[in-house]
Amino acid sequence: MGFLYALLLLVVAAFIGAVILVVVGSIYFDATNSEIPPGVEQPAKLRIIHAFLIGSAVVGRILENLHICSQLQFIRYLRSGPKLGKDTKLFIKDTKFKHVPVRIYQPKAPSAGRRKGVVFFHGGGWMFGSIRSYDKMCRYISKESEAVVVSVEYRLAPEYKYPAQLNDCLAATTHFLQNANDYGVDETHIIVAGDSAGGSLAAGVCQTLVGRRGLAKVYAQILIYPGLQAIDFNLPSYQQNQAVPVLYREKAAFYFLHYLNGEASLLEEVLQGSHVPVDQKLHYRKWLSADNIPKEFKARGYKPSVPVSCAEEVYGEVKCVCGPEISPLLAEDTVVRQLPQTYILTCEYDVLRDDGLLYKKRLEDNGVPVTWYHVINGFHGIINFFDKGWLTFPSGKKGLDNIVRFIQSL
Repeated sequence: MGFLYALLLLVVAAFIGAVILVVVGSIYFDATNSEIPPGVEQPAKLRIIHAFLIGSAVVGRILENLHICSQLQFIRYLRSGPKLGKDTKLFIKDTKFKHVPVRIYQPKAPSAGRRKGVVFFHGGGWMFGSIRSYDKMCRYISKESEAVVVSVEYRLAPEYKYPAQLNDCLAATTHFLQNANDYGVDETHIIVAGDSAGGSLAAGVCQTLVGRRGLAKVYAQILIYPGLQAIDFNLPSYQQNQAVPVLYREKAAFYFLHYLNGEASLLEEVLQGSHVPVDQKLHYRKWLSADNIPKEFKARGYKPSVPVSCAEEVYGEVKCVCGPEISPLLAEDTVVRQLPQTYILTCEYDVLRDDGLLYKKRLEDNGVPVTWYHVINGFHGIINFFDKGWLTFPSGKKGLDNIVRFIQSL
């Protein structure tokens, strides 16, 4: 019996040792293959965050191989963050708008009139993120701006593919527009906001609602480092920041494909740009071209990509990327010029930087007022680290405070 017990301990120890070796090895490999430019704020902190993300992915894969849980479930659990307690300054309520779970944040302090409302869509590549993981941010926005915030729990990929996410966000937004008075909100002062994938959804919701009758118009949109197109993954920011954590160029395409098709078998074709016919690309050049990006954003090195041919069967699998619902940057001028005043936040060391810059130009060219805030030393996701203890990034806090000031100014 003693021998069997010792053998069991040896096996467990060997397994734990193997896990540690795999995790450390994977972290080292990825850290040495990542690229953190010297201009990034507090690069050592970013390496720690990136190492944690890589380590959690490796452990998740081990747990999946042991049939304990899927890697996706494990990562979602880790990213959900701690459950926060009650807030002395807010009424917080979980409910549903139509079929969509939402969390409502209402300031307790008395208000002279009806408040502004903010409908918020979380980021996470359409695959991650939740009400809980954005709880601290939404509490902060509500308290500091004195607005009622509605955080939306839309369905996630790959279990649910496009257009489930957009439909959920539309349903929640239209319900709030129709019932704003019930929450002490002025229906004419409702803002649609989101970060990353949530920024894409916010842009899509605003464009869709342009043609809706019988609803109050969205008053403003806030797009925080949004992903606004899936046509060109070779724009300057994609080339310059392709290996900058926490969003690699390859991962951006991976998330888009899971959102669209529930899998990423066409990843190489999308990265090469062979998923869209050349004539289509030429048609979109007036809106989607590095020529529309200011020269200073191409200073770190950029090589124009050569158009490549597209296989008909590949385009057939992903042709939805050419629609504005997936790529809001490609909406027609007749839609864009009707959009509400817009706030766009971009980060210098972010593959999605140029999506924001190109959309900014499109809006301004069509007479839409744009407030732009550029985090010159920021990386994708930095706003989420506005209050993370010793992993806080001051620029993330400044960016979030700038968003709050924009809401206050409306």
